[in-house]
Amino acid sequence: MTIYNEIAKLEAVFRDTKEFKALQETVQEVKKDDEARTLFTNFRDIQKKLQQKQMAGEELLEDEYVYLQKAAQLAQQNMKILAMLEAEMAMSTMIEEVNRMLVEPIQSLYEGL
Repeated sequence: MTIYNEIAKLEAVFRDTKEFKALQETVQEVKKDDEARTLFTNFRDIQKKLQQKQMAGEELLEDEYVYLQKAAQLAQQNMKILAMLEAEMAMSTMIEEVNRMLVEPIQSLYEGL
């Protein structure tokens, strides 16, 4: 078995977690609601555009930050989007824990240097 085969097995386990299922369910709820979908898509599009601008080395203007914050606030006022973001945070926490476990053997190699 290669590590990639084991990771494929882990992916199946990952998809069966309550955290993943909660995220999947909340994403479906947002998709079904036109207002929620539009609010979230608008926020995500603004966020992507500004991230691309930053990655290109361009400085963001204060107006752009304000616009992004307002879009985020509007999106987060929607209960379906808020539930989706909370479910995503729970997933992120689990992924961070798994990542720490994967990185631990590497970190332990450097102990005592």
